[in-house]
Amino acid sequence: MSTTRRPVALITGGTRGIGLGIARVLASRGWDLALGGMRPAPEVEGAVGELRDSGADVFYVAGDIAKAADRSALVDATEAHFGRLNALVNNAGRAPRVRADLLEATEESFEDVLRTNLNGPYFLTQRVAPRLVRQRRAAPGEPVGIVFVTSVSATMVSPNRGEYCVSKAGLAMAASLFAVRLAADGVPVFDVRPGVIATDMTATVKEAYDQRIADGLIPSGRWGTPEDVGKMVAALLAGDVPYATGSVIHVDGGLAVPRL
Repeated sequence: MSTTRRPVALITGGTRGIGLGIARVLASRGWDLALGGMRPAPEVEGAVGELRDSGADVFYVAGDIAKAADRSALVDATEAHFGRLNALVNNAGRAPRVRADLLEATEESFEDVLRTNLNGPYFLTQRVAPRLVRQRRAAPGEPVGIVFVTSVSATMVSPNRGEYCVSKAGLAMAASLFAVRLAADGVPVFDVRPGVIATDMTATVKEAYDQRIADGLIPSGRWGTPEDVGKMVAALLAGDVPYATGSVIHVDGGLAVPRL
């Protein structure tokens, strides 16, 4: 990177699953990290310690991005600790507590999922974006950017988790909206869409997807890993693709490619 100081990325849901995979890759490539998550600090000491061992300054804030006060606290604490912010990775998300048929799923479940998966990152980005614009103006040589981690479920239908699909489709639109709004300010925004990734969220359906992958569901023939997603996010935030804001990048082993 062209800067002598380490850039800072704020990653929501950054201590497990895809978020931790992103954090690992960014830390290895010279980034310091502010991590948001739901778990108390003692429960994430292992992940935070691992990242610090790679040379990163890592700061963790517990909170719920579905709550406005917690979003504000996350941003304020990050600024207080680092004094700057270069990138936001909207990764935190959740599945429905119960997978239910589209005709039986509850309004409560719908609202619960959307508060975390859509409202949270939408309004967190609204709060962070002006800071990234200022950072771009103050230090033009440093990397700046926003990544929304959406999902192939933004366009691929799963009728037994409709609220999740709707939340990711909405998040994909949010990425497009912010990309257009911030383009003239030099802050690129990307929509990264993971496919079937091996995490604790997908552990409950591992056996079913093992069989589907064996039957040819994914052209690459394997589960994705959190680090697969992390490498893509790191490449985008490095600033090497400056004329691609608003792009949708699938990290899914070819899952979303239409086939006969």
